[in-house]
Amino acid sequence: MIGTVLCYVLLPAARLLRVLRDAFFTCRKNVLLAKSTSTQIEGVFAATRGRLVPEEQEALLQQWLEEGAGNLPASESVPTVGKVSVTLTSDWLEGSELLMTSLSDLSSAPEVTRCAGQQLTELHALASSEPQDHAVTELAKLPVEETVAVAGSAPWAAVVPQTDHQIAGCAAIDLGVQNEDPAVLAWSLARDAEAVPTEPPAWPIQDAVQFCPLPTEVPYHEVFWRDWEDLSVQPCMLEQVSKNTPLFEFRVMSYNILAQDLVEQGLDLYLHCHPDILNWNYRLPNLLQEIQHWDPDVLCLQEVQENHYWEQLEPTFKEMGFACFYKRRTGTKTDGCAVCYKHSRFQLITLSPVEYFRPGLDILNRDNVGLVLLLQPLLPEGLDQKAVSPLCVANTHVLFNPRRGDIKLAQMALLLAEIDKIAKTTEGSHYPIILCGDLNSVPDSPLYKFIRNGELSYHGMPAWKVSGQEDFSQQLYSRKLLAPLWPSSLGVTDNCRYVTLCQPKKPGRHKYSRDFLLQFRFCDVACERPPQLVLLEGVTDAKPDRPAHWPKPAAVVKDPDPQPFVPRSSGVLQHGLNLTSVYSHFLPQRGRPEVTTMPMGLGATVDYIFYSAEPVQNGNKGGRRLYQDGALKLLGRLSLLSEDVLLLANGLPNHFCSSDHLCLMASFGLEISSLREGRPQHLAQRALDGHQCDHKQKPQRTKSQQCLPHKVQGQ
Repeated sequence: MIGTVLCYVLLPAARLLRVLRDAFFTCRKNVLLAKSTSTQIEGVFAATRGRLVPEEQEALLQQWLEEGAGNLPASESVPTVGKVSVTLTSDWLEGSELLMTSLSDLSSAPEVTRCAGQQLTELHALASSEPQDHAVTELAKLPVEETVAVAGSAPWAAVVPQTDHQIAGCAAIDLGVQNEDPAVLAWSLARDAEAVPTEPPAWPIQDAVQFCPLPTEVPYHEVFWRDWEDLSVQPCMLEQVSKNTPLFEFRVMSYNILAQDLVEQGLDLYLHCHPDILNWNYRLPNLLQEIQHWDPDVLCLQEVQENHYWEQLEPTFKEMGFACFYKRRTGTKTDGCAVCYKHSRFQLITLSPVEYFRPGLDILNRDNVGLVLLLQPLLPEGLDQKAVSPLCVANTHVLFNPRRGDIKLAQMALLLAEIDKIAKTTEGSHYPIILCGDLNSVPDSPLYKFIRNGELSYHGMPAWKVSGQEDFSQQLYSRKLLAPLWPSSLGVTDNCRYVTLCQPKKPGRHKYSRDFLLQFRFCDVACERPPQLVLLEGVTDAKPDRPAHWPKPAAVVKDPDPQPFVPRSSGVLQHGLNLTSVYSHFLPQRGRPEVTTMPMGLGATVDYIFYSAEPVQNGNKGGRRLYQDGALKLLGRLSLLSEDVLLLANGLPNHFCSSDHLCLMASFGLEISSLREGRPQHLAQRALDGHQCDHKQKPQRTKSQQCLPHKVQGQ
């Protein structure tokens, strides 16, 4: 019965999808023919829709020639059809993978030489399924002098990898890239050319924003130029530096590297990407090259696939001088979070993995995780290691589901409670804290304000509103947050602290168990009628009688394990970690918001680096708490990009950025409070500066180095 129903439902749906797909590619082809000259070919459609049999290829090619000839201007002659932009060989027609490089790549790159000059009959012969030797012979007849650069408005330009026997008759191509990754070959063939103003490729998703370039001509190799913002020159920082306080400087990077399993499970999110740049063998060297270039001291990664971590990432990071710790998501998930630090700069004090899943609690039934570390900075030899405060580093990846803001809040409360536990000093304050992660919440959302302002009134708030990712206000029924958000059995207070670590405000004030308190139900004091009680006949005039089985007051036993009494507020969450964001989430020079990820062509900020600071007294501007740097000082940060710039680069991921997120990076300085006695301060400062300068230089690079993907940089 069920199988019959599925057949009647699924088969028409499959046919409908096939018709829609064919209509999409036909429409795309017609747009191309309307804008293109005869020097363009529709190899992209054949490559995108799948490999066609030779008869279909021949018919499609003939149809294109007939339609294209009708669109030619009167001044052009038919033989110009021979100047094609794609080299067709029998090897390709028999199944070699067609490589496509987006026009946005080629707009900065073309100068790719092509075989040309053949007549219409030769092109027809190449498109047919003839033996390989005949195809090579036809290619050898082509004059080398007649080459054309790739240009025009085709949404994709096809690049076919050349083998040794295919080079005859074509312009010479660097043989050093023949054995490279296919996507790298496609990029390298088109990487050294002048910029050509072109129209952007259309976003291949219905009802989604289209990719539109900036009005000015921006060379593609400059699209991903990210400036290093030196914040140490700001007046407030200069005043603090003028005090000659030595600083322990270090850099922190947060990066969601996009687990490969998640890519393969959600290919619909990456329809704008060529499959080759989604391949892990292409993405991994790009990611490692980016991390190695910026050379952070502390690295916080999200969406780290477990087998990739143990087999590839951890061994590589260890060679780079990192000590690494990993926590996989619970359940059947294959990715997790990792925190790595340079063992030459830090020493581990405490490690605490955090699992948000709690059996039996609907508010915590998801498999997200986090990591909290307490690190001791290592000073140069001769300086007291206790002169600099330990540093607490936390990393997490919060639930994505935009409708379940209640779960996001509960997960964040658990993480903050763990940070409060790890970063707590003996005096009751906190060590400096850095919180990194993908929080799946936008700036100025209630969850963001809770972290930054330290307080959130959530009672009655729609659950979808917590993260601000999507607007579900039009729905009639939506989940609302009710107080208390989680049961007291979780052991976490509304102040985001563990109950066992809380002290009662009054000595001797405890929370007793229910069984212990029930013993006093019929005690003498409980049975006495208060004198001020209003007498109501049949209500307050009755005196309760103690049941025969009820114990007498003398037999009352003491509560064996009374807990501290911690009152819970009604619908208000708080924390006292005083966290503020490294980024301002707005680019004043462009007048646009910053973007850290770009799902489905829409830019958003969901990744953050928070750090502990000191709140300004009476500093509350429009409900936004103001901070100033304390012992932990923000010295610089790697600038983010705006949505329009990423649209120009065909979104994320692309040939240069192999994740759907941008990396975040900041430079910090920890105050060194005191120096070892007997050593002059200026000598100690000189030793500290020399130690940090030997370790790394300021992050600088040229624009040409910035944009090169792996295996191409340095050629």
